Amino acid sequence: MLKQKLEVLFGQYLNAFERYDLDKVCDCYHLPCTLNTPDKIVLINDVKQCEQEFSAIFTQLAQANTDKIIARKASYMHLNENLVIACIDWDFVDDKAQVFADFSAFYHISVTYSDSAKITIQELKIINVVSHELSNSISLPHTFLVTAQ
Repeated sequence: MLKQKLEVLFGQYLNAFERYDLDKVCDCYHLPCTLNTPDKIVLINDVKQCEQEFSAIFTQLAQANTDKIIARKASYMHLNENLVIACIDWDFVDDKAQVFADFSAFYHISVTYSDSAKITIQELKIINVVSHELSNSISLPHTFLVTAQ
């Protein structure tokens, strides 16, 4: 069940990026959350801050003439019953079919359940993402697919 939920979450995430959909991308995040790149760390406390941060990212993607976003590989593991880590290697491709950005992102994802026995997963939300150079990618024990929903 976790694998399918991750595929849905990141399918929606990819779809939101491809459509520059602020509402949908913010829906993928638990607030507050943090975004970490080699250049900066951003603490996002509310929806307005989330929209501002991703609006800036979407502007950069539009200016780069992004045509395709590809998840090269995706894997995950449980850290505990309420936390999952995922690693996804991303390629951002422009309208000339050139990869203009490739990197590995590590996502910490909160897991909430719809029952007290913690059997049925209700929701997954990203609480932290850390982007690194592709050379820092790792393969976690379980794989999953990322395709737009």
